Amino acid sequence: MASASLLKSSPVLDKSEWVKGQTLRQPSASSVVRCLPTTPSGLTIRASSYADELVKTAKTVASPGRGILAMDESNATCGKRLASIGLENTEANRQAYRTLLVSAPALGQYVSGAILFEETLYQSTIDGKKIVDVLVEQGIVPGIKVDKGLVPLAGSNDESWCQGLDGLASRTAAYYQQGARFAKWRTVVSIPNGPSALAVKEAAWGLARYASIAQDNGLVPIVEPEILLDGEHTIDRTFEVALKVWAEVFFYLAENNVLFEGILLKPSMVTPGAEAKERATPQQVADYTLKLLHRRIPPAVPGIMFLSGGQSELEATLNLNAMNQSTNPWHVSFSYARALQNTCLKTWGGRQENVKAAQDALLLRAKANSLAQLGKYTGEGESEEAKKELFVKGYVY
Repeated sequence: MASASLLKSSPVLDKSEWVKGQTLRQPSASSVVRCLPTTPSGLTIRASSYADELVKTAKTVASPGRGILAMDESNATCGKRLASIGLENTEANRQAYRTLLVSAPALGQYVSGAILFEETLYQSTIDGKKIVDVLVEQGIVPGIKVDKGLVPLAGSNDESWCQGLDGLASRTAAYYQQGARFAKWRTVVSIPNGPSALAVKEAAWGLARYASIAQDNGLVPIVEPEILLDGEHTIDRTFEVALKVWAEVFFYLAENNVLFEGILLKPSMVTPGAEAKERATPQQVADYTLKLLHRRIPPAVPGIMFLSGGQSELEATLNLNAMNQSTNPWHVSFSYARALQNTCLKTWGGRQENVKAAQDALLLRAKANSLAQLGKYTGEGESEEAKKELFVKGYVY
């Protein structure tokens, strides 16, 4: 792609480069490079004034043995998690749980980035320290969920589209000022409902517009077209749909002049539907998923941060480990929510005396996935809780 040739290699981002309070920079006239026309129409290549920083941030998040803690559940979804352990959905309880997560000792050894909900980005811990600052001290890059959720897609087969482009430029500029350095936008594709050509195109176009706007405002965009696990389809059907979705996504990313070296991807692993009769082994998941990546993902993309999508904690780790048994042109890692937090949440139970044990459970899972990113996970000593299925049909958040 034209934009992929503009940058030299950049070092990993230093913490001082993404602490809170940096002054927003405005694109200068030199940030647009115009090539001499070789055809009557000419060619315009855009290079954001943040280009070098975007590459550094992406490389920092995609650093060896580390992945992303996705803790960007909306307040309503966080409330469902709290309800599962008998807690009321109040800001104080959400604050207590988020404090537990971000202050786990040495979490930054295994986690390079944390996706936050807007409330969390502006929130302090129960000790009065800004959550963004706690993450920075841990060596973890703060990120922010920027989409506004799924709504019905008119004219489709009961499918959805993701809203949130209106006002996105000003919101991402404000999030950068608050200390965020990457963003996440989740849209979904449903295999049982088609997926229709309309839904795939809408998902791809929305992701591309979001990615371009995020980069213009200094945030590395995580591109996430989640192919839902819902359904009885085979792994081959998932592979077929994923090929189509990712072809469309990268077509529109290129159309919107998105800098590939300055993005991260959050794809679904290629698995059978959650209700399929025939299950897949970790090796089969790895084979299908890596085949998809090699056919569709340019090597300029620095990091592939897989979502767990309702897999059990153990299953998500085993599948990631299988994918890292061979050398990949990308950093193949994790961006897990439930698959990192499930045992941690249950261990905590909302009780102060259980905080350390809950943090130990979080660190155990984070370390397991760190080893899986390096292809060194053995699966020994896993608890029964880690093996429990986390799939929820029609899951929303």
